[in-house]
Amino acid sequence: MTTDEGISLSRGNGEAPQDAIDGRRFRDVLGHFPTSVVAITTTVEDDQPQGLVVGTFTSVSLDPPLVSFLADSSSSTLRTIRTAERFCANALASNQERLSRRMATKGIGRFDGVAWTPSPLGNPILDGIVAWVDCVVEQVVEIGDHVLVVGRVHDLRVESVQAPLLFFRGGYGDYFSNTALLLDRLVGW
Repeated sequence: MTTDEGISLSRGNGEAPQDAIDGRRFRDVLGHFPTSVVAITTTVEDDQPQGLVVGTFTSVSLDPPLVSFLADSSSSTLRTIRTAERFCANALASNQERLSRRMATKGIGRFDGVAWTPSPLGNPILDGIVAWVDCVVEQVVEIGDHVLVVGRVHDLRVESVQAPLLFFRGGYGDYFSNTALLLDRLVGW
């Protein structure tokens, strides 16, 4: 079904559209939507930190306070989060590209030399971040090749006024606006 504006609407019946979308084209177009860079962290039974990087962290509900992120269903960190039933979302700062790349790699050593403190729930809060949100897992939904994890917010805090790290068109950057900076100073943020 197509609207007057030419927007294709899914019927929700599970059928594939007639014109299947090429994976490369899908990634190229969606790469034009800027996303935040968030490290999702937790610990395993012996308090060893685990983490992954997502560009899909978002607010879901104010009452109750819920947030969510999407992770690849094959992620070993996702399995740990599901077992621990808790996580902390760390909004990375614009100067933390190297940390983001490290956290995005597969294998061990993601936390070697990375300073962190435990959140109220025991999840890693990374040093130098913009803000963090500590959560217990509320719901997990399998969607395509990813899993949507919804968390109930337990605690949260802004750590710094640094600009956040963003991902756009396949690369990292930050958002810096003189107008926003001026308004923040006038409002006292």
